[in-house]
Amino acid sequence: MSWKTGKTLAAALAIGGIAVTGAADAQLKAIKTATSISPAERKQGTDAHPQLMAEFGGAYSGAQAAYVNRVGQNIAVQSGLSRSPSDFTVTLLNSPVNNAFAIPGGYVYVTRQLMALMNDEAELAGVLGHEVGHVAAQHSKKRQKAATRNAILGVLAQVVGGAIGDNGGVLGGLGGLVQNNAMQVAQYATLGFSRSQELEADQLGVQYLRSAGYDPLALSTMLTSLANQTTLDARLSGGDARSLPEWASTHPDPASRVRNAQTLASRAGGSGGNRNADAFLASVDGVLYGDDPAQGVVEGNEFIHPDLRLKFAVPNGYGMQNGAAAVSISGNGGQAQFSTAAYNGDMNAYIAAAFKAVAGNTAISPGAIQRTTVGGIPASYSTARVNSQSGQVDVTVFAYEFSRSSAFHFVTLTKAGGGTVFNSMFNSVRRLSAPEAAAIKPRRIDVVTVGRGDTMASLARRMAYSNYQTERFQVLNRLTASSRLTPGQKVKIVAYATR
Repeated sequence: MSWKTGKTLAAALAIGGIAVTGAADAQLKAIKTATSISPAERKQGTDAHPQLMAEFGGAYSGAQAAYVNRVGQNIAVQSGLSRSPSDFTVTLLNSPVNNAFAIPGGYVYVTRQLMALMNDEAELAGVLGHEVGHVAAQHSKKRQKAATRNAILGVLAQVVGGAIGDNGGVLGGLGGLVQNNAMQVAQYATLGFSRSQELEADQLGVQYLRSAGYDPLALSTMLTSLANQTTLDARLSGGDARSLPEWASTHPDPASRVRNAQTLASRAGGSGGNRNADAFLASVDGVLYGDDPAQGVVEGNEFIHPDLRLKFAVPNGYGMQNGAAAVSISGNGGQAQFSTAAYNGDMNAYIAAAFKAVAGNTAISPGAIQRTTVGGIPASYSTARVNSQSGQVDVTVFAYEFSRSSAFHFVTLTKAGGGTVFNSMFNSVRRLSAPEAAAIKPRRIDVVTVGRGDTMASLARRMAYSNYQTERFQVLNRLTASSRLTPGQKVKIVAYATR
């Protein structure tokens, strides 16, 4: 979380994972694709690009970014949208979410987290080719015509939409913190492609792989890794406060698409072609993995921000998702966001502004502001009761004055009278000491060579996690319990790095 004051597009755009149950060869057909990038599409992409960059942590810089750009431009020109690689802007995003997407205008994106899950250059090309395929087949445009409302909403909006039901009111503020121009982005890059559109994008991705000289099976092996990661994430969510990645929850069961992608590859000429594993592993070596400490980190049920020198803990059973401008918290008892805004020493005005941001077009009347102290930090809070389509709900703003020019706050949404569920969270906010902040280290991918005597277990013990070390190691390297490691083989581990 970069913690910039303001609103954000709380969206997650996925590498498609809609289940495709029919046989791929029965559904293959000639796909009508766009033949060029129109001026209107170029403008759409240019307008949307800054919003997406802000939401997904900005661009990841360095040699990895240049490598991804080269691979992405090479695969994108296979689409026929343009013969010039420079017409495509391919961005490696500094995001800890497994994600990839493309929007009209020649803009293609992949997160560093998804890159870390890959094992060769062909898989990277396959993912980017799949996303370019969605654009070439004009799937977003088709989705816009059929959509009855925007498919991209904030994390809270998806959870509590049935309870509030007013995108211009409480839901619009708390659920998405979405600006008008950010909502326009949602029209160009929509979630939830249909089963047939996912298959079409897979088909195009495989064709692009073949025409670029890559192994067309690479898309199926990447989908295998995604399926394995989804399974692991489901296990981790039981003991970790981080909720499932957006692509996994909105595009379920990538495992069902692996066989289809294999069939597509067979129809495209079978296996063979470049995988370029060594070049890819050399590039991914050292890439940041998981949360960037500069944006805050989720560790168990705690959110810790070393640069802002603060931390808090969510109640047991609640999920936490770190975003570009807010941490979203969700559970059966309510929803919340933790963020910051401009502060000039007037806490009353700060809280009033927070309520106004939440209310949107809905009139709400907060109660009297109460004063308290949490961990030695001056704090103030107020609650407003709001009528919704499914009954009354309580909206609470709980704010903390860290200095005369710096404040942070929770906004929580619960059923009327249920606000006490977040009392432990409100009271958990603490300042970090300098040693505590310095102790928080980033994790990075470390490509190592298997030596004589190395085993799956010995390498897994080097993973910078206290739980599921073996499972994490296997998923990261697309291995199984029966896989055999050989001396000289290169594998990825996740290790702590010095800041």
